[in-house]
Amino acid sequence: MTIDQMKIAIASGKGGTGKTLVSTNLFYSLQMEGIPVSMVDCDAEEPNAGVFIKGGASTSFIVRQHIPVIDTEKCVFCGKCHEYCHYHAIVCLPPTRFIQVVEDLCHGCGSCLFACEYNAITEKEMDLGEITSKAMGNSTDMIEGRTRIGVFSPVPVIKKSIYTVNSGSIAILDSPPGISCPFITTVEKADFVVLVTEPTPFGLNDLKLSVATLQHLGKIFGVVVNRAGLGNLEVYKWLKEKKIPLLMEIPFDKEIARLYSEGKLISEVKPQYRQQFTALGQRIINGYSNKRPFDELIRANNTGKLAGNSSIKR
Repeated sequence: MTIDQMKIAIASGKGGTGKTLVSTNLFYSLQMEGIPVSMVDCDAEEPNAGVFIKGGASTSFIVRQHIPVIDTEKCVFCGKCHEYCHYHAIVCLPPTRFIQVVEDLCHGCGSCLFACEYNAITEKEMDLGEITSKAMGNSTDMIEGRTRIGVFSPVPVIKKSIYTVNSGSIAILDSPPGISCPFITTVEKADFVVLVTEPTPFGLNDLKLSVATLQHLGKIFGVVVNRAGLGNLEVYKWLKEKKIPLLMEIPFDKEIARLYSEGKLISEVKPQYRQQFTALGQRIINGYSNKRPFDELIRANNTGKLAGNSSIKR
């Protein structure tokens, strides 16, 4: 895999920590450096990166899934389709001759069609959501996945959004909050994960959950502390204790909050932040390119024994 196929996920264990702030400003800063980079808003239930990344001709397409339809006139209620369904999306009660598809649980895998020997199952298409892609030029795209209201899971839309990324650019994946299936779907595709947290008890609690999940997945990661100066120092103490790299701090600043509320990028308005986000991106890219820094991060994440990590000065 080459550098222009690298995927960087921006994630957190809770909402409101500043994931979109980091991902959009990292995207803009790398773009201004002439680096081919794409932005994917994987928070498909509530995407908002498009508020900050504007312009470009847009195209869109619908994400659809095949859902089984059972003809009860042909069905003999043998229960084989129920047995083949790993997602428990088919309820079958042979004694009462009852069978029903739970559409919200269906993954469209088609195993029930394979199982049925009586041609009692056909398929229909179900709209799951929409993906919009804005061409920004120079192999740069802004991709937004948006799940249709009422759809049980955004996972298929997230997967398709990531698949849509231009193969000639680095991809920044703005992950959904939390550590449930949408989070897993996003970070499992990433080569590096940036966890965004805040120096508060809630921030630390959810950071620990995110770190444990990424360690289980074998992912390489570092941490950005947003709203630095707010709360206490427990986050920093924990990062130092676990030897987890602190990649960047963003101060608790009313001016940043004002710019964000107006849909503006701090890296565009304030050059010093563009420099910091560029440095963040270059550190990750260089680590991926040279491999050795990534090897050190892997050891730190898995064993907590990264030597010489003096980035946290507290």
